[in-house]
Amino acid sequence: MKPERAIRGWLDHLTVERGVSDNTLSSYGRDMRRYQAYLEQRGITDVAQVREEDVASFLAHLRTSAPGEGDAPGRTALSASSAARTLIAVRGLHRFLLLEGVTQVDPAREVRPPTVGSRLPKAIHIDEVERLLEAASVGDTPESLRDRALLEVLYATGARVSEAVGLDLDDLPGPDVPEEEAVVRLLGKGGKERLVPLGSFAREAIGAYVVRARPLLAAKGSGGPALFLNQRGRRLSRQSAWAVIQTAAGRAGLDQHLSPHTLRHSFATHLLDGGADVRVVQELLGHASVTTTQIYTQVTVQRLREVFAESHPRAR
Repeated sequence: MKPERAIRGWLDHLTVERGVSDNTLSSYGRDMRRYQAYLEQRGITDVAQVREEDVASFLAHLRTSAPGEGDAPGRTALSASSAARTLIAVRGLHRFLLLEGVTQVDPAREVRPPTVGSRLPKAIHIDEVERLLEAASVGDTPESLRDRALLEVLYATGARVSEAVGLDLDDLPGPDVPEEEAVVRLLGKGGKERLVPLGSFAREAIGAYVVRARPLLAAKGSGGPALFLNQRGRRLSRQSAWAVIQTAAGRAGLDQHLSPHTLRHSFATHLLDGGADVRVVQELLGHASVTTTQIYTQVTVQRLREVFAESHPRAR
């Protein structure tokens, strides 16, 4: 079977049988284009011809030239984490082909990903979060009310940006729900739902946006039940959410490389700093494993060391 046909079959399987998200499918598609181009360069016209050394060579090639479609020269090498993610896609493809009986062996099974260094999440201090939120609500336009509500939701719930822009009006607590019972329903990875408490600041910002701004935006298009709308009245995109936080960061005099994920990191870090149990934070973040959440405990320990070094008379 030609690599192009095999790859298309695997991606169709992920879409129909596995129900992977559009973002994951897009990433895998990009990885597969790299892989297909590399196999073509090596003269491999049938996936049954792929050997372990071909997969290992592809991984090494990723780390040196990062091949894209057509393997344009001068491309920057992929990081260890990006190369490891690409290898995961390649492994998934060959495991699928083996299970489907297209091939007799899995050439990617024994290829090991590059070591990925443990990188601590980036979080900003509480006062910086407050400056960022204030900077998002400059003026009294529909867009400024929306931007403030969006950032309040990201920080108050620790939502991923895709979860925040995917919110519908029905995912919010009604106006008559007592504050201590107010939760927002987030749709996470794999279609897994979770309920996260919604604090008074976020609820107030959402209320101001829904009452005073959303109807004006909705009148311009067909956003349907979407909570956050763009200027054309359609559901706000992930890219637009990124632009919102970067614009607010610029106004607040903060690093303009901040992303919506920065608020998710800050949400987790500030909860742990405040004494929250790591398993509670795991549930709030929607992590499948507590191991993923535990990286945030390293951040708080680092902060404790900083405070100790600055405050204790015998620290030096």
